[in-house]
Amino acid sequence: MANYAIGDIQGCYFELMGLLDLINFDESKDKLWFTGDLINRGPESLKTLDFLFGIRDNCNIVLGNHDLHFLALAEKVRKPFKKDTLNKLLQSPFQVRYIEWLKSFNLMYYQNIECEKGNKTFLMTHAGIPPHWSFEDCLSANQEIKETMYDDKLWNEFLKNMYGNYPNKQEANLTKLERMRLNTNYFTRMRFCTIDGELELEAKGPASNNPDGFKAWFKHPLKIKKENLSLIFGHWAALGGITNVPEIIAVDTGCVWGYKLSAYRLEDDQIFSYDQIKK
Repeated sequence: MANYAIGDIQGCYFELMGLLDLINFDESKDKLWFTGDLINRGPESLKTLDFLFGIRDNCNIVLGNHDLHFLALAEKVRKPFKKDTLNKLLQSPFQVRYIEWLKSFNLMYYQNIECEKGNKTFLMTHAGIPPHWSFEDCLSANQEIKETMYDDKLWNEFLKNMYGNYPNKQEANLTKLERMRLNTNYFTRMRFCTIDGELELEAKGPASNNPDGFKAWFKHPLKIKKENLSLIFGHWAALGGITNVPEIIAVDTGCVWGYKLSAYRLEDDQIFSYDQIKK
């Protein structure tokens, strides 16, 4: 049995098939960890969800910003962006099934895994963990958003108010919806921030292109860090899968942007990559 963390698929179905062949994925025993952004921007969002739903017992998945965007479109509280490629999925007779399936996921997932170097805890989110959060803060923020998914009125309000760069830091007077927007941005959109969690959400280049006063979130001392804890994230294709920080594992290698889809094997740190199929 092996566990593989796979970066943002974004509808790159055929590359996913190639990557699974490359790692000799065995449905009878292997587990796949997906960092979110399963869909959108790539050409085959519907095929991707069809396949993943078929192997759902093998999958550990967290939601990314594109997955949440699809849910907002499906609930008709937002209009599509020009670059969206979700029409087939939105028109699918199985759309309701996929809405409910995606809503079953969290914004974080963690598990202890026996590795070659001993037992480790792996915590996976789409974008990362802000420096000022403890493990308990992470759990609490995730739980508040998760509970919202099962309150129809509040879920609708959350999706309507999910978009935006502000508030960009933790403050005592935030409303529930403001707090959830901020925490959703931490989980699904964060790249650069300050040590106390103030977000800068405009910059999207490599970690070295940090805006003045900000660093890549993983370059700060992290309150959540402890011995034998590894953090897995996607979202930041410009990193090319490299953080240069021990136990901080980036797995989005920009397949949808012309690069690679990658899998990181948790047990031995081995990386497998499959090039984008050129059309």
